[in-house]
Amino acid sequence: MSDNKQISGWKRFLKSMTKANELGKEDEVMTDHEYDGIRELDNVLPPWWKYGFYITILISIFYSVQVFTNSENYSQEKEFAAEVEKGKRDVEAYIKANPELFDTSNLELFTDVTNLTKGKELFASKTCTACHLDDLGGSIGPNLTDDKWIMGGDFTHIFNTIAKGGRPGKGMIAWENTISVIERQQLTSYIISMQGTSPANPKAPEGDIIWTKQ
Repeated sequence: MSDNKQISGWKRFLKSMTKANELGKEDEVMTDHEYDGIRELDNVLPPWWKYGFYITILISIFYSVQVFTNSENYSQEKEFAAEVEKGKRDVEAYIKANPELFDTSNLELFTDVTNLTKGKELFASKTCTACHLDDLGGSIGPNLTDDKWIMGGDFTHIFNTIAKGGRPGKGMIAWENTISVIERQQLTSYIISMQGTSPANPKAPEGDIIWTKQ
């Protein structure tokens, strides 16, 4: 039998795609080049590599035609705008499917001991004390017991500040992905319960928004 008949169709295909020389036949492609005793073989580029190179050339030509000559039907600006619109629709659908994560109409100011105690625990465990101190008198952050507020001192404003963060570059990060809605209500309620108290070393009032606990 000949060698071709002993090789399966799959192996013949692989051989045709690589054009690899068989071991023991290096002399057939040996060149006269020699470097430090190492001879160079004149192997051809594998066909699979050349085909891939040709395909990338064709794709680049097609892309160039689409971008530079068919801008009415295709443009990166239109593609970006379409993706932005799709993103907005996806966000709206997610909000609609998970109203409990975004609906603030049912937020509640807690006044009971259990929730206020939990709020106090959160104030300490979430490192609020690092900037506002244990008695909320203020340190790096503002005093939370007076009636002067930078971003508002009512329930809604405090809740949103905790969720979305404070002023850019001032260190107050957004906690909405870390603290649940119920925990934010507890924390907000505790802060409001401490308004009007007398901290040991209160920081001077900051902000132009005046809000006094009712």
